[in-house]
Amino acid sequence: MDMGLRGKSVLITGASQGIGRAAAIAFAKEGCSLHLTARSSEKLESLATELKRDYGALASCHPFDMSQRETVGALAERCKDIDILINNAGEIPSGPLESLDEDKLRTGYEVKLFGYILLSKAFYPVMKKRGYGVIINDIGNSGENWDANYIAGSTANAALMAFTKALGGVSLDFGVRVVGINPGPVETERMVKINKRRALDLYQDESRWESLRQMYPAGRPALPEEVADLMVFLASSRAAYISGTIVTIDGGIAARGSIIKSRSI
Repeated sequence: MDMGLRGKSVLITGASQGIGRAAAIAFAKEGCSLHLTARSSEKLESLATELKRDYGALASCHPFDMSQRETVGALAERCKDIDILINNAGEIPSGPLESLDEDKLRTGYEVKLFGYILLSKAFYPVMKKRGYGVIINDIGNSGENWDANYIAGSTANAALMAFTKALGGVSLDFGVRVVGINPGPVETERMVKINKRRALDLYQDESRWESLRQMYPAGRPALPEEVADLMVFLASSRAAYISGTIVTIDGGIAARGSIIKSRSI
């Protein structure tokens, strides 16, 4: 299905792996040009080469650390003409309140919570003036399915959900759409880290993290490509009347409550 995105320019943060990498490939397949940012220059260059070779897509690499405040300004200057912003970078520490390290907590919030808000703040006025643009915030279902064992993530994600709904509630009046995606568990390196922390809390043994997979709907996490396909649809004109809302892609986890609470271990 042609999503009508050919020729559009997309900025993806956290593009070097996981959902961000899958999103870069998905938008490249649609004929988009790409701006890719993450900390690893090597991974970005490798991805850009792959996108050019396999899909003929042009990709510019911007190796930045999103925890550094000057990064937002640099990206806004380099990528000011983008059509679509995919806020995806971020790794908020897992664990209950008493386990949190303050420095890691602040860094996680700087990258994800403040990163999403400040990048939106940088690009939204440009899109608004132009009368066109899409901002997609990759958030996470813990924002609607609060989890005391991921309390920092639940808090930040709930805030980003509110931010997305507030901005997206008025943005369409100016031709701009702001939407959020709430993935549940996704087959990424980050999921492994979170599940090791959860296994430590539940079993006092992080090596048992794989046993948590059986508690997911259909006995598996989502694939990064499934989340990326949703991003492509939401960015397209086929979703032209969708703004100020959050689309959850978690196999029904948030609808039934925490998988840890609702199924025996």
